[in-house]
Amino acid sequence: MQHVFHGVKKYAAFILSAVAVIGFSSMAHSQPSAKAVAPIEVMIVGAYHMGNPGLDVNNAKVDSVLTPEKQKQLVEAVNRLATFKPNKIAVEMVANRDDMTTTDFDKFTPASLTTDANEITQIAYRLANKLNHKVVYAIDEQSKTIDYFPYNKVEEFAKAHNQESVLAPGSAWGAKFTADFEKAQKTNTVRQLLLNINSQQRALEEMNMFYYPLLAVGNDKAQPGAELNSGWYQRNAKIMAKLNLVAKPGDKILVLFGAGHNYWLRHFVNLMPGYKLVNVVPYLQ
Repeated sequence: MQHVFHGVKKYAAFILSAVAVIGFSSMAHSQPSAKAVAPIEVMIVGAYHMGNPGLDVNNAKVDSVLTPEKQKQLVEAVNRLATFKPNKIAVEMVANRDDMTTTDFDKFTPASLTTDANEITQIAYRLANKLNHKVVYAIDEQSKTIDYFPYNKVEEFAKAHNQESVLAPGSAWGAKFTADFEKAQKTNTVRQLLLNINSQQRALEEMNMFYYPLLAVGNDKAQPGAELNSGWYQRNAKIMAKLNLVAKPGDKILVLFGAGHNYWLRHFVNLMPGYKLVNVVPYLQ
């Protein structure tokens, strides 16, 4: 009898356990599932400065993009980018409205393409107009108190401390890239030029040949090379933070900045939760 009793207890315990599991399973299936949140798709498009502003360490002499042939090439490039179908476009400009949009786009007309060589007009505004966007977002970061790119301090320190040799490889790389670009624009279309400067190899080379070697400029009391790197990181981090202010789940955003921002902006988009980085290269091939 004792064995039978124990057997009954074990059987009863099994039945209760099974019922509990089935009940839990039923409850779990009856609960509404969490709705998947659509990622924010972002395409970073690095541009060269078509208006020749001369603001970089190495400044290429850019042929006029206002000629009929260059305008035709720009149409081709922008048509390729349009297939991404962005619902928002953001540019390298400081916002002058609280909603992070720029009043500069309000003044745009197709006639602007014949007079304004700036890449924001030629690519971003042209694309926004083509897609019937009402606004363009301005997410650049500038400061009157913070120097995000104190290259002059790096040069001064290097000269004063016999560290100019540290700068030489980066300077040579920049000079060669500039010369190659000036030569390439004689035979390559605007689309092909954009394709080249948006390659992953180009972004990595810039970091390896120019930015990171500057970490060696300094001593135990001052680190201007490290300060330049941290300043450049900080500016791009703030740009990403501003992008986040205008981005919503499900958005497809095209971001147009100078190609020197490619590495860090892609880094942030690629790693920030809720975002998906879209490679521009296939769109330009």
